Amino acid sequence: MQPEIPTDWQASKALAKAMLHDRSTRRRAMGRSVLLLLAVFATGLWGIDGWLRAELWRFVVWWGGCGLLAIFVVMFALYDACAVIREERDRM
Repeated sequence: MQPEIPTDWQASKALAKAMLHDRSTRRRAMGRSVLLLLAVFATGLWGIDGWLRAELWRFVVWWGGCGLLAIFVVMFALYDACAVIREERDRM
């Protein structure tokens, strides 16, 4: 009998679970997310500001995406805080 090959969804879930349960990996991912957010903000403010100013839909889509990325980073930080509390409580 051949072993079952995991689907992409199952492999992605396993990778996410492994990343979220390791504190150092989680913190590295969170740091990269913050750097990406800062880069996107800087690009929108100084790099392509004229291009964004030309059309309203570009402006809304760009800054809406930045807002969603910022919400993701905040949610990631809250998850990390809750995970650290849980880890420390389990250690006692």
